[in-house]
Amino acid sequence: MILGIESSCDESALALFAPETGLVGEWTHRQIDLHKLYGGVVPDLASREHLEQFMPLLDTLLEDPHAGKISKIAVTCGPGLASALAMGMALGKALSLAWDVPVVGCNHLKGHALSPFIPVHANDPENFLTSLKDALPHLGLIVSGGNTLLFRIEENLSIKLLAQTVDDAAGEALDKGAKLLGMHYPGGPLIEKQAQGGNPKAFEFPRAMTQKSDKRFSFSGLKTSLRYMLEKLSDEELKNQMPDLCASYQAAVLEQLLNKTRHVLEGESVKSIGLSGGVANNKSLRSGFTELAQAHKLPLLIANPTHSGDNAGMIAFAAYMDPKGTFNNEGMGLTLDPSLSLA
Repeated sequence: MILGIESSCDESALALFAPETGLVGEWTHRQIDLHKLYGGVVPDLASREHLEQFMPLLDTLLEDPHAGKISKIAVTCGPGLASALAMGMALGKALSLAWDVPVVGCNHLKGHALSPFIPVHANDPENFLTSLKDALPHLGLIVSGGNTLLFRIEENLSIKLLAQTVDDAAGEALDKGAKLLGMHYPGGPLIEKQAQGGNPKAFEFPRAMTQKSDKRFSFSGLKTSLRYMLEKLSDEELKNQMPDLCASYQAAVLEQLLNKTRHVLEGESVKSIGLSGGVANNKSLRSGFTELAQAHKLPLLIANPTHSGDNAGMIAFAAYMDPKGTFNNEGMGLTLDPSLSLA
């Protein structure tokens, strides 16, 4: 049994993963209401909240009958907020000493990269390795408030970076755009809600890095364009045209994600494509990826909504896949390509 601990940002999360069955329990405390007051995550408040919430979560976890079988601890070691990461790592090290079980650090992005495979394992744990081999090489997109990158998972589970943002992440662009529009944090889902009744072609926003050969994302110019556009609109015009404005802004973000993935996919030979990260819950993005997968006749693996954002389940699962782990099967370990810049 693997205990996963996640504290990279504003989620205090614990999870238990059994290799023979999958995730058997997850316990999470979210801080959205706290940080909403400040329009974004405040690192000092986030770390203080982790300090206060981890012990109650752990007390609840220890009531689970599976807790007595924990033989490995996996804790997020980065990237993330330094003060928040420190809380999770301190908990992991303390429990390792108290229980005399090994603790390993897990890269947060590795967890996201592997999260679309959690349902594959859950559907048939016994034959998971066979299913995994049938899905590799795999082209994945991590898209969240802090990261936007395309990567390839090889047959040996090494990960190679193919494209990444040079400035803002896609989720960050959506949240900051929402803030400019007067919405509270986190604004991405609010833009999506407003966009449902809008015309995505009503306003023209820039699409950066459109050349097929350019393996980069960029979203900073998008929110600048929105700011200049808002200066030209009266309060009444903004109110009346909010759905169109949100639909057009969201389309500019999503089209760049889809087009870049399409361009990379045309030059890659893969057996599946995947989508993970908090923005993976956006229905329009999921629909676009579904169409992209169907056009290339490839299976689409999308992280479950509970595992698309920050969560401990993906950390425990990534530890299961780690080559140094006790539960490594048939040498199917995971090593990271240095170009991905993951610790």
